[in-house]
Amino acid sequence: MKDKPIPPRTPLASMYGIDPALLKKRGADLPGICSLRVTDVFPDQPEVIYPGEKGIAAIREETERMMARVDLSKIRPGDSVNVLCSHHGFTLLGGEPYAEMLRTIRDVVAKRTGCSRISLRVGQGLRYREGEDYIRRFKLDASFTTAVAIAPIDKGIPIETEIGTLYGIKKAYDADWIIHTHNSDVREIHFHRMVDRAVKPFAMSYARLETRSGYHQNLGPRAANFMARAIFDSDFVQRKYVFSAFLMVAPSGIVTVDCDNDMYLLNDRVVIAGMKYYGKIVTLLGSIDACIAVLDSPAPVPYVFAGGLIYGNFLGARHDLFDLEKPLPSYTFYTEAYYGHGERHLTKHVPGINPAVKMTLHNYAFIGYPSEFFAAKVPTIMVGREQADLFRHDPQSTGYMRHAVIADDLEAALEYAKRISGTDKVLIFDGAIGGINMSESLADHFLEMAPDVSRRVDEVLLPLWLRQRGMDPAVLAAWSTRRYPLAAA
Repeated sequence: MKDKPIPPRTPLASMYGIDPALLKKRGADLPGICSLRVTDVFPDQPEVIYPGEKGIAAIREETERMMARVDLSKIRPGDSVNVLCSHHGFTLLGGEPYAEMLRTIRDVVAKRTGCSRISLRVGQGLRYREGEDYIRRFKLDASFTTAVAIAPIDKGIPIETEIGTLYGIKKAYDADWIIHTHNSDVREIHFHRMVDRAVKPFAMSYARLETRSGYHQNLGPRAANFMARAIFDSDFVQRKYVFSAFLMVAPSGIVTVDCDNDMYLLNDRVVIAGMKYYGKIVTLLGSIDACIAVLDSPAPVPYVFAGGLIYGNFLGARHDLFDLEKPLPSYTFYTEAYYGHGERHLTKHVPGINPAVKMTLHNYAFIGYPSEFFAAKVPTIMVGREQADLFRHDPQSTGYMRHAVIADDLEAALEYAKRISGTDKVLIFDGAIGGINMSESLADHFLEMAPDVSRRVDEVLLPLWLRQRGMDPAVLAAWSTRRYPLAAA
């Protein structure tokens, strides 16, 4: 079942990363590295439409098929429509599936309604030029009336909700109608905990900084989830809302495109899919006793991928991130507030980061995201002085290199890390599609642990996670086949 390394995600020319020409070696090129396919480790993973034989055409075909069940009668020929999207969607499988779903939505809406004023609004987080990069890369301005990136510092618009006035970004709502698009990738489990996962962008991607910060600095994860629901349920948003479209994602690829006028029905499917498709991978990563993590993908430090999961998930994987009865692990910069003088936790109820992560090799990752916390908590080796200088000048990570040492090349960094950490297990976060690149010793560990992990998730954990969210575990009967339930409808 062990195979040769899977090609890592292609480096990108970006204002947030080093020149790809400076990237001398990838983690997958290191000696002793192999790969495991997700479907080999867990054979009950769902079938995917992308990547596949049809290529990107499968995304257009599936989007058209699933949009046939959506009511578009609200939209008139002379109306204006904003298709709302989020930057995270463009980091999945290179971004083209998300871009193609957006283009297809535009074409279907125009064809069925006669409406020609259809614009794109690309929501983003702390990297305020990221959306512009995606618009250029995927030529989205050629498909929409206007295609603009919106940032949380843009002009806001007050939205009256049942909990008071919250603030959206004005450009997100400057049309007669809005269409909400996103994906089911679990990504920030530490925020949404698979509660109202589909609703989250209304308090993040489409919200002003004052409201968006409810997640980050004020209410904290879980408690902040009701802010997104309050915004979406407001009269202002409901008067504009038409439908939602989501890329339904598994660790091995895109399963389907799910569309619905009722976002809460879609939200239930997103929650179930996230726990069913990703629960075993998260639990398997949590079984690692010691390893060296290699960051090697064109994404910010906590958002580099391995097996469909981000590095930020791995730093909390020793704890069950889906279990709502478990406290939130303190593994992102957002939770630095949980630390007092001397780096001690302010409360015993906040567990620390995953102790299995002995060292991190920073071979390739982007700036534009507060990342000092990660280097401060895990011994870090930065590969290349050019990348070190890039991070030193990043306003959001000025202290990153205070906690990291520099190596001239990746292979030397790995040999040093093995000697200091005492482990030869290596896990590479390089965005490889369909599987995970790792050392043979870690692959052996995964193969040994996977059967027990699979049984425990199926029989114990997944039913628990569903009950905690008010869902009857019997709903899993509809998910017993490898295909997503609606894909066969």
